[in-house]
Amino acid sequence: MPIDAYKTSELPLPDTFWQGITQFNQGDFYACHDTLEAIWMEAETPLKPFYQGILQIAVAFYHLGNHNWQGAAILLGEGMRRLYPFEPSYSGVDVENLIDQGEAWLKMLQDVGHEGIEPLAIAIASADITPIHQHVDRIAQLPHIRIVES
Repeated sequence: MPIDAYKTSELPLPDTFWQGITQFNQGDFYACHDTLEAIWMEAETPLKPFYQGILQIAVAFYHLGNHNWQGAAILLGEGMRRLYPFEPSYSGVDVENLIDQGEAWLKMLQDVGHEGIEPLAIAIASADITPIHQHVDRIAQLPHIRIVES
């Protein structure tokens, strides 16, 4: 079934998916990846990009927290690319907002380069945005997956 068919008949997502979203929103990006990867591996083919996109964005922030600029940049881009077909929202997930946040973080990563990753990594690892404001003005919040009415 093509993605468009799934968009018109959005399927309920498993409870473990919502556990992964909670983990993401708490900044527990590695646990989110583990949770969503298990769902992704069992998912029907047209939904695989939805799960994989979110888990790749989670892993991007995990890499960022570990000072891995390249891993963060690559996975942010890949995750967003997989999610574009599911905009603006899918089964209660505000996909457009998640992509917007990913684009803002990717732009910031590109602007600061490898040399400027430390304050970003500290902010992600500590779940505290304060260190970022000392160096970069554009990001006002840590990433957060917003839930919307379907």
